[in-house]
Amino acid sequence: MTSADPSAARRYHERTKHSFQSVRASPHFLDWDIMPRPFKVYPDLEPISLPRDVTTSTRPALAAIADPGTATGTGPRLDRAALARLFYFSAGVLRRTTYPGGEMFYRAAACTGALYHIDLYLACGPLPDLDPGVYHFGPHDFALRRLRAGDHREAVIGATGREPAAAAAPALVLFTSTFWRNSWKYQARAYRHCFWDSGTILANLLALAAAVDLPARVVLGFVDDELNRLLDLDTAREVTLGVVALGRGAPPAPPAPAAAPLGLATLPLSAREVDYPAIREAHAASCLATAEEAAVWHGAAPRPAPAPAESAVSLAPLDADAVPEPIETVIRRRGSMRDFSPEPLRFDQLSAIVRAITRGVPGDFTAPGAALTDPYLIVNAAEGLPSGTYVFDRERDALVPLRAGSFRREAGFLDLGQSLGAEAALDLYWLADLDRALDRFGNRGYRAAQLEAAIEGGKAYLAAYALRLGATGLTFFDDDVTAFFSPHAAGKSVMFLTALGPGRRR
Repeated sequence: MTSADPSAARRYHERTKHSFQSVRASPHFLDWDIMPRPFKVYPDLEPISLPRDVTTSTRPALAAIADPGTATGTGPRLDRAALARLFYFSAGVLRRTTYPGGEMFYRAAACTGALYHIDLYLACGPLPDLDPGVYHFGPHDFALRRLRAGDHREAVIGATGREPAAAAAPALVLFTSTFWRNSWKYQARAYRHCFWDSGTILANLLALAAAVDLPARVVLGFVDDELNRLLDLDTAREVTLGVVALGRGAPPAPPAPAAAPLGLATLPLSAREVDYPAIREAHAASCLATAEEAAVWHGAAPRPAPAPAESAVSLAPLDADAVPEPIETVIRRRGSMRDFSPEPLRFDQLSAIVRAITRGVPGDFTAPGAALTDPYLIVNAAEGLPSGTYVFDRERDALVPLRAGSFRREAGFLDLGQSLGAEAALDLYWLADLDRALDRFGNRGYRAAQLEAAIEGGKAYLAAYALRLGATGLTFFDDDVTAFFSPHAAGKSVMFLTALGPGRRR
């Protein structure tokens, strides 16, 4: 198994850490002349427009966000209208603003630096108003473009080692990253962002599916070359990151047609691109080569050893029905908070956020009680909860106090010296025991740990919006975060950070 030796993931993680010294000493600057195009565009393929009058669900948003994948039936019918809803509210352009230098696109999910490098593709059998095929979703004009005709689901199913959810799905969404669209700013660290930015999209997609009882499951175990070949990707620049199986109860997929090279033209991203070999090396080292490897890869890591019994604070969340708005309404008002208010969170709001994000992720790499990451909190201002640091104990569904006191100054340093971490009422960090993830999953466990944290981080965004609070994702000084939460966090690595709280009224 090419992914088995975890040393490559460790090397990549170490070499892309931020420290105060590394950030200050970096000679990197943004070359605006080669800023990449924000969309992948196939100029020679006919667009298949998706309906814009998307429907709205009725389930309260907090319940949909928290749902760990409880749909038991086959789900509602998948057609172009259903797909339009899923694509629009997970990866679509919600609104646009023009300015003297160009146009700003406000997307449905957060992304590092607003440099949207994640693309969605669809492999489906015959749907009521869509022929079987492999399609690319274009957010820029809200349309599908068919790359291949025919039902190619069997190619995806086979690549996953016949993962059961994939085998039963009438439609499969594949998500990819084009590295340069993010590495233009973030250099080699952009490989982390592949999972951060697909994770926030998946948080939306999973909540949208849960809101209408549509089965959805994230699949990370697959033969990389086979899916890259199906999508005809230039793997030096774009790679498949994962699959989401949508729906259940589809008849067995027929044998897939041959997937010959397509050679389709796409518009250039910029006049030139800068290569960051560390990205390609980390990805190649975590690839699976055979369906047998993929089949063995599926499953959860062993449960962590029980933590010592410590005093804990039980959550006291709002009832999910207390916020009756559906998930679509919540997503429509999404926007990263850039100005937090000094007002505190209420404890029932904080509890509702933590409860919503920690119910579980429906995926082939996790199971109840076997999450790969632990949420750590800096509570700056919460009514009914003393300021200080906490860790969320998933087994007890409670917050364990670590240190009491005000840590706004430290929070403002840990987030790369930005003020947002200090101003927010709550800073949520996800830390992983990478040894545990890599021992179970090999180098590919790094993908899983990053993605799990990002999906939960995306859920935190959504829960905050549902409660009419603000949220923003931040980056961090890696080792300083671990040291700050130690000794409890000793040996762990930080994966993701979200700051949340009331926004300043204008």
